[in-house]
Amino acid sequence: MKKVLLIFGSSGALGKGTSDLLLKQDYDEFYLFDFKHKEGSYNNIHRVGVKDLSEEENVRDAFSKIKTEKDSVYFLFSTIGGFTGGKKIWETEIGNFDRMINMNLKTNFLLAKYFSLLVKECNSGSICFTAAYTGIDAELEKGVYGMSKAALIHFVSTVAKEGNEIKLSANAIAPFIIDTPPNREWMSESDFSKWMKPEEIGKFIHSIFQNYNMLSGNIFELKHRFDSD
Repeated sequence: MKKVLLIFGSSGALGKGTSDLLLKQDYDEFYLFDFKHKEGSYNNIHRVGVKDLSEEENVRDAFSKIKTEKDSVYFLFSTIGGFTGGKKIWETEIGNFDRMINMNLKTNFLLAKYFSLLVKECNSGSICFTAAYTGIDAELEKGVYGMSKAALIHFVSTVAKEGNEIKLSANAIAPFIIDTPPNREWMSESDFSKWMKPEEIGKFIHSIFQNYNMLSGNIFELKHRFDSD
């Protein structure tokens, strides 16, 4: 059975680290989607440039670039999302609320919609979203961010239940903080050894996809990390 992996947001801080790991795994074909990409293919890797993914026509256009094969299994990892914080609810502008809903919920809803339509025409599939621990356990001054991620978490449960009909599984990771250059700059006094590494997350995503036919509806909390040596 041919295995095809789609990664949305493949050039971002999380996307690049996970993509570097996932591109070494045993998928037969890869589609990498990002705002920064110039379209082109090399061997089995296809890079696709995208526009605002909160606009349905842009998501529809992105999926039109994927070759659909009936006897293939498709996997999708979405790193798409955004963050805003530092203000209490009564200080938050409505524009930031709209931005978080668009980036963290609406975009992933549209990705799930068109991925489901793709999977219906194929053997089976699996999708993994990037939620956040804040969507499970509220934090101060992260209200609209946490709310948008909590809505995404609820959405994962819906996709998992409806996906049974078309052999589609759905899960999400919920990291607390990821070891990226922007986060290191923002929290420069922290102990970076306790942070989740993008490459490790990529390895974990691959393990989910390896067991996609029995893992669905899960929100995997990635809060605490320690070195084993």
